[in-house]
Order: sequence, then C-alpha cells, then structure tokens
Amino acid sequence: MTGPKLNEKSFVVGERSGTKATAKYVRASASKARVVLDLIRGLDVVSADQVLQFTDRHIARDVRKVLASAVANAVNNDDQDAEELFVVACFADEGPTLKRFRPRARGRASRINKRSCHITVIVARMSDDRIAVIQARQERAGGSAGRGRPQTSAASRRARVERSRKKTSPETAAEEAAIDTATAEAADEQDVVDTTAELAADVETEVAETEAQETAVETDDVETTEEVEEVTEASEGSASDELDEADPTDGAETSGEAEKN
Repeated sequence: MTGPKLNEKSFVVGERSGTKATAKYVRASASKARVVLDLIRGLDVVSADQVLQFTDRHIARDVRKVLASAVANAVNNDDQDAEELFVVACFADEGPTLKRFRPRARGRASRINKRSCHITVIVARMSDDRIAVIQARQERAGGSAGRGRPQTSAASRRARVERSRKKTSPETAAEEAAIDTATAEAADEQDVVDTTAELAADVETEVAETEAQETAVETDDVETTEEVEEVTEASEGSASDELDEADPTDGAETSGEAEKN
C-alpha cells in the first residue's frame, strides 16, 4: 500500500494538500534546483516571486515559471485568491541523465553526465490568522501600494477604479468643496485671532517700554537733585570752615595792636 506523500505535506493517504504544478526534464541538476527551492519554501507567493526575480541563479527562472503555473492552477481550477496563497511544499527530483564521452590521452575516455530534474511547486491557502497578519502589515505600510511594494493586477485595477469614482462623484466633489470652504474660514478666523493677539502683545510691549523709560528718567532726576544738594552742602561747609580758621588770627592781631597803643 502506498504511503502518504510527505514531501507534498500530505500526512494521510490520498490526501491532497494544495494545488500542484510540475516542470519535467528541466536541463539542470536537482542539487542546483534544491538550493533555489529552499529559498521560497513557506513564503507567500508574492514574496516568493520577488525572491526568485532577484536570485542570481539560472535555474531560478524555471522555478519562477513553475510557481506562476501553480498559482494559475489554483486560481482557475480551485477558485482560490492569488493573494492568499503560499508555497506549502517544493522539491526537485532527479530526471534521466544523458551520458556523453570525451576522448582523453592514451586512448582513454572520460564520461560527461548531463543531468535533468523534475521541479514541483505546491501552493495552498494560508490560515486566517496569517492572512490577517499580512493585511495588517500592509495597512500599516500604507496599503498594498505603499512604499513601492508590488500588488496584483486585480488589486491595482480595483484601487484605480475606486480613485476614479471618488474623483467623478458629484457628492464627493460637493463634500470636498464644503470641507475646503470650512477649512478656509477656520484658517481666516485663526489668522484674525493671531493678528489681534500680536497687536495686543505689541501694545503691551510699547507701554512697558514707555513706563520703563519714564521710571529711568525720574530716577536720573532724583539722583541729579541729590548730587546738587550734596555739592551745595559741601561748599557751604568748606566756606564756614575757612571763616572759622581766619577769625582767631584777626583777633590776635587786633589785641596786639591795642597793647602797643
């Protein structure tokens, strides 16, 4: 009895895990194909196609064609959505080997093996949780068209149709005009408020500067008056001192003259 096909992710006999596409007799060794298949196993079809597009291996072009064929089979035969598919399994089996010979020295010959392989890619629908995670990631990035991320032709067409309907709808145009008018009025009111506040601030600044200047002038006048009074008092004090110093000498001289007489 044939067992389950574990390489196709089938764990029950006769179970079908997804939609399959196979390319047979590809003129490349299975070991070279397996290196590329290991890169896309478990990825969603969009990411897998991007990886294959920029993989610097000749066999990557054949693997990419097989992946596109598997996605087309799932969409056309199983009514699946291409954006919800992922690579559930992929493998390469050895095909027939063409044997060729090359003459060598001393009558000998060396064999050349021209190998081939059979490439199989199986795609299936992702779980609801994984689909929700991918959709949330796209929404955070600005939609499927955000940041230069590729999108399917169907999604791109739907987005273009929605944008064109929004532009041509009279209701949308009227709503946009009303929003623009309200925004302009609010901006004008805000400008008036800002201008009034600026004028009030300028008036307050000018009044404060005027008061400061008047206070400085009064302070200067007071200081000048005090200095003048101090100078006057000092002058009067020095004059009285000089008179006091001169009076005793004059008295002595007068008394002396009186005694002589």
